[in-house]
Amino acid sequence: MSPSELPTSAGPVATVSTIARAATRLREAQATRTACAPVRDLIGSDDVVTAYAVQRAQIEARVAAGARVVGRKIGLTSPAVQRQLGVGQPDLGVLLDDMADTEAGGVPLWRLMQPKVEAEIAFILTEDLADGELGPDRIRHAVGYAAAAIEIVDSRIADWDITFGDTVADNGSSARFVLGAARRTLDEFEPVEAVMEMTLDGARVSTGTGDACLGDPLDALAWLATTAREFGDPLRAGEVVLSGALGPMVAVTGPCVVRTEISGLGSVTARFVEQEGLA
Repeated sequence: MSPSELPTSAGPVATVSTIARAATRLREAQATRTACAPVRDLIGSDDVVTAYAVQRAQIEARVAAGARVVGRKIGLTSPAVQRQLGVGQPDLGVLLDDMADTEAGGVPLWRLMQPKVEAEIAFILTEDLADGELGPDRIRHAVGYAAAAIEIVDSRIADWDITFGDTVADNGSSARFVLGAARRTLDEFEPVEAVMEMTLDGARVSTGTGDACLGDPLDALAWLATTAREFGDPLRAGEVVLSGALGPMVAVTGPCVVRTEISGLGSVTARFVEQEGLA
C-alpha cells in the first residue's frame, strides 16, 4: 500500500498531502517550542497505519537534516493508560542521537515544552532481530545488557490533549532520554522482578515494578521486535530500546534533579537545567 492509499478514520483515504500537513504541524511545534493543535483533525484518532506514516515522515526529515537513529522506545505499556486512550496495544517511537543526554551533563529545558519523566529499563541489543522466530529465548539472547533509564516525554500537542493517533504521529510523545552508568546482563538481572523508585529533588514521586510494563519488560521488547519487523524496519544490534514505564510519569515544571533507582540494576540521574550552555 502506498502512502497515498493509506486508510484513515478521518475519511476514505489519507493522502500524501494530509500526512505531510500533519508532520509539518508537529515539526513546526517542535522548532518553535509552541505546542500545536492535535493532528487527529487530519488523520483521525485511531488509524494506526496513517499515524505511523506521519511519524515516519518526521523521522525521515530529521535524519535528512543530520540526525542518526540509535534505537526505539515503547509507549502505552500500562493497561490503565491504554484504557484511557481507548486502545489495546502499546505504541512505538524512534530514538535519535540528538535526543540523548548524559548524567554528567544536563537536560535542556529550553528545548522542551511540557515535559514529563518516566522510569524505564533500557535494553542494548547485540544481535539483529530481523529474521527467524522471536520467542523468549531469542529475545533474551539478543540483549547484551540492561541499564536504568529516564525517558523525557514531551507532547508537541497543547495540554497533552492526545488520542492514540496523535501520540503515535508525534513519535510516541518522545523527546529525550538518559541512561545510567551501570550495566547488567540478563544473567545478573531479571527485569520482571525489578522494583523502581523515582525522586524529584529528593522527594519520592513515583514507584513501580517490572511487571507494570506489559507484564514483563522482555515481553514489551518482544512486541516491539515483532511490530518493527512487520513494519519493515527491524531492530538492529547496537540499538537502545526503552522498554516502557515502570510507574506513573511525573511532570517537570522547572530546574530540578530527577533520580531513579531500579533494584538489581542501579540508578540514573537527570538534571534539568534552564539556561543554555549549562547542558
